[in-house]
Amino acid sequence: MVGFSIPKLGFLLFCCLAVVTESATYLKYKDPKQPVGVRIKDLMKRMSLAEKIGQMTQIELSVATPDVMKNYFIGSVMSGGGTVPAPKATPQTWINMVNSLQKGSLSTRLGIPMMYGVDAVHGYSNAYNATIFPHNVGLGVTRDPQLIKKIGVATALEVRATGVPYVFAPSIAVCRDPRWGRCYESFSEDPKIVESMTEMIPGLQGDLPANSTKGVPFVAGKKKVAACAMHYVGDGGTTNGINENDTVISLEGLMSIHMPGYISSVRKGVATIMMSYSSWNGKKMHANRDLITGFLKNKLKFKGFVLSDWEGLDRITSPPHANYSYSVEAGISAGIDMVMVPFNFTEYIDALTYQVKHNIIPMSRIDDAVKRILRVKFVMGLFDNPIADDRMANQLGNPQHRELAREAVRKSLVLLKNGKSADKPLLPLPKKTTKILVAGSHADNLGYQCGGWTITWQGLSGNNLTIGTTILRAIKNTVDPTTQVIYSENPSADFVKSNKFSYAIVAVGEPTYAESFGDNLNLTIPDPGPSTINNVCKAVKCVVIVVAGRPVVMQPYLSSIDALVAAWLPGTEGQGIADVLFGDYGFTGKLARTWFKRVEQLPMNVGDTHYDPLFPFGFGLTTKPIKA
Repeated sequence: MVGFSIPKLGFLLFCCLAVVTESATYLKYKDPKQPVGVRIKDLMKRMSLAEKIGQMTQIELSVATPDVMKNYFIGSVMSGGGTVPAPKATPQTWINMVNSLQKGSLSTRLGIPMMYGVDAVHGYSNAYNATIFPHNVGLGVTRDPQLIKKIGVATALEVRATGVPYVFAPSIAVCRDPRWGRCYESFSEDPKIVESMTEMIPGLQGDLPANSTKGVPFVAGKKKVAACAMHYVGDGGTTNGINENDTVISLEGLMSIHMPGYISSVRKGVATIMMSYSSWNGKKMHANRDLITGFLKNKLKFKGFVLSDWEGLDRITSPPHANYSYSVEAGISAGIDMVMVPFNFTEYIDALTYQVKHNIIPMSRIDDAVKRILRVKFVMGLFDNPIADDRMANQLGNPQHRELAREAVRKSLVLLKNGKSADKPLLPLPKKTTKILVAGSHADNLGYQCGGWTITWQGLSGNNLTIGTTILRAIKNTVDPTTQVIYSENPSADFVKSNKFSYAIVAVGEPTYAESFGDNLNLTIPDPGPSTINNVCKAVKCVVIVVAGRPVVMQPYLSSIDALVAAWLPGTEGQGIADVLFGDYGFTGKLARTWFKRVEQLPMNVGDTHYDPLFPFGFGLTTKPIKA
């Protein structure tokens, strides 16, 4: 038996007492009863520089591990377009992945939870079996903020179903030139419509309490998510619609066209705002201190945090990453709080740490950033409920959400032409007839219907990307059982003439794309779209459905088309198109974008002196439902 001397015994008792005291220490920041401000202050005074800079770091799932979260105190993880825990991942697979990373964060000295973010620009766009709503270009047509709010509610539930509490949405760009590859992310060329559609934010986050302080973020519990208004500011006004280009406009123009959506978002308690890659009058937005700190934070009193876009700091220089140290200094000094690195996080952490230690960036700037990030995390309830559960797993692809998306499709359709003469309309189509032709590259292609930012970044062609209803399937679901439906993607003129069809439905449009890959200076329908229109519509009465993220060149084909419908990018619920084509519901949509005659006219927006459109802003024919 080993004996203890008195001094040794005293020392052991002291150690035990110290452990008990430490474990029993009351930590205000962990007490949900304390006000958020008190919790932030208490936590801030305990944090080291490394822990603070870790909070300012957002990394991509592909480089995130529990050890990385623990060792670098990472504040946030995100899925890039198409980055998932596994192909066709179930909600439980997502939840397990998020929780694994979260446990790494909670194992740190202070246990600060990370926040996981995903893209959700038209529903939960990364998740298999999620409801994919129409892209914003279609939703703007509805001019229905309450519908958009309901879509926000549904999207929040589907995202939470996979254990994720943060979304990069809504896009509140004002697209002023359809040649821009992100135009479908914009509700309208009209800032008033875009401003009204910020109702997506209370849908995602919850309604702001009546006594809220201006600019303070708000997220109403476990069924809601933190939102991100993007991309600040002027991204839809770049020269020639070139993505990430320069927006040349006066301050008055910037404020009247591109800023109203952000002012409204801040008023509605948006938690975060993402920066734009674009420049304003030659100055990169990621480095624009006047507009980030001066206007957004000081004038609008925005109290959430400002997030960079993907490698946004790198792109402050041309070429990107040419002087990363300068980029970090410029971006953080301008007022960016969290940086979407997304891969080489040690380079960013090292650069920022060096600059703080050498008084290049003041500690006050770091503290401002971290307070904002912690405020959002406290408001979200992350500190009190950091571990996700599977109680909402059944919300992913919920049938009620799909019905809502179907309604949104119906209301987003715009009828541009109905009959070769006004007294002989083609629509609504009869459900009962002998034989109809369905043709076109977009008639039986779910991926084309959904567009970019669907399962992958650029989107996918085909019907295997997720669960949904194509236009062809919707037509077959809707017509009378005795009506014969013949599908031919690109039929010859002889085939059409020889088959004696009662009428034809032709669905053509754009392939999938996102961001710069969608920049397009000619906006023509790709082959074989034009030949399909000509072969079909010159031989039989036809309705042409345009599935595209923006107006495209239609004037050359218009005379041969009997009826023309703009369906935009309707998403997974193609049944909404058949609902209106066959008269179960009427056409109600009005253009939220000008439809040009010739691409040489662009940019051309309502109110311009040279306004001479094919179909003007606000145009849209209506039909009445057929009574059963």
